[in-house]
Amino acid sequence: MTRAPDLAMIDAAAREHHLAVFGALALHPDEVAGMQSLVLLGPQEPGFWAHFTATPEYRDGARDPMNRWSARVISALAETLDACALFPFTGPPWQPFTDWARRSGRAWPSPVGLFVHDVAGLMVSYRGALAFAHALDLPPAMPAPCETCAGQPCRSACPVGALDPGAYDVTACKADLDRPGNDCRARGCAVRRACPVSRDYGRQEAQSAFHMGYFQ
Repeated sequence: MTRAPDLAMIDAAAREHHLAVFGALALHPDEVAGMQSLVLLGPQEPGFWAHFTATPEYRDGARDPMNRWSARVISALAETLDACALFPFTGPPWQPFTDWARRSGRAWPSPVGLFVHDVAGLMVSYRGALAFAHALDLPPAMPAPCETCAGQPCRSACPVGALDPGAYDVTACKADLDRPGNDCRARGCAVRRACPVSRDYGRQEAQSAFHMGYFQ
């Protein structure tokens, strides 16, 4: 590139693939060798699911279509933007996406323990990240949405009470998902759907069902 990309340029390039900047942060020295800044990428909504389901990875019938699509698209973005592509699904060693999300100033632990994002709410997911050798001009941290969330409906949304800030009852959750006609399996986790920010995000229920199938 003729000049080092800024966040606006990175976001514009990502949006061509229905991805968006979900946060950015300064890296610690030697955290990612030779890199100073990191940009987190997540699905741009509305419209991500329709875009993804038209891709070769979704249509070829092979395993892990979204991870394969993410690897192809974000690796191509890295080449275009002179960056290093990093993914939450490759390892070991596993990349510290949870720590990066927290440090980005746009994601926080929610009352039920899951991370909540300022735009995606409890539907937050990171498809990958781009690390840059130059320092980016970073925006200020956003306010955590849970601090002003009236009633915090996520606390009481789980039909089996599997989510708690201190523990997650995976066994109870998966047992409930096995029930015929289970609503969470068909439409996505009830707790995630209860979040007011999630409801405004625009993620399709078919996409949530896709992820729930892999979880189950």
